[in-house]
Amino acid sequence: MGLSFSKIASYFPRKQEVRILLLGLDAAGKTTALYAMKLGELVTTIPTIGFNVEKVEYKNITITTWDVGGRDKIRPLWQHYYQKAHAIVFVVDSNDRDRISEASQELHKMVNDDDLRNKPVLILANKQDLPNAMSIDELHDKLALNKLTGDRKWHIQATVATTNQGLQEGFEWLANASVTKNVDILQPLIETANDSKVMKDDILSMVHSINLKSILAKLTQY
Repeated sequence: MGLSFSKIASYFPRKQEVRILLLGLDAAGKTTALYAMKLGELVTTIPTIGFNVEKVEYKNITITTWDVGGRDKIRPLWQHYYQKAHAIVFVVDSNDRDRISEASQELHKMVNDDDLRNKPVLILANKQDLPNAMSIDELHDKLALNKLTGDRKWHIQATVATTNQGLQEGFEWLANASVTKNVDILQPLIETANDSKVMKDDILSMVHSINLKSILAKLTQY
């Protein structure tokens, strides 16, 4: 039997909402890992600008995953979800040697954000079944994990998301990291008016930067 979402829920304290950001570069295996937990029809897909957001709820757990596109101008929008997160799961393609440096940069950029400081980080070293996959020791160096200092708890787990290998061990570690011990469980998962305004401003800035008017003008010529 593969890892089930109900099994993951049993690792965490009852009657608490656990919000986990499942992040990483495109094609790292985030969505595969999510569906490997046998979520089925419980998945709700929310399309948004530049990337897809999938929110999955089961009993006391909410897992929100951002499947990120390749454009750097999209990634700053992640920060609007940081404050409400209890922990981070960062998925790395162990076989993608060409972009491991980019993955490392994105990982450290996130964990150094004020809203994510000292929150537990689970790193899933995915695609370990591929012959050219980097080992855990090599990924430790390539991702500069020795720089994850301070009081932060972190763990790197070898996984093969297509077969559920390593996922249970990873989430067991995340539960033991006590991600919700000091969390106000009554805080609703809502976007404040200030969040809305800031996000609106960022989106407008992004639209302006890609010169949407110019693109529309060209389309109307046909």
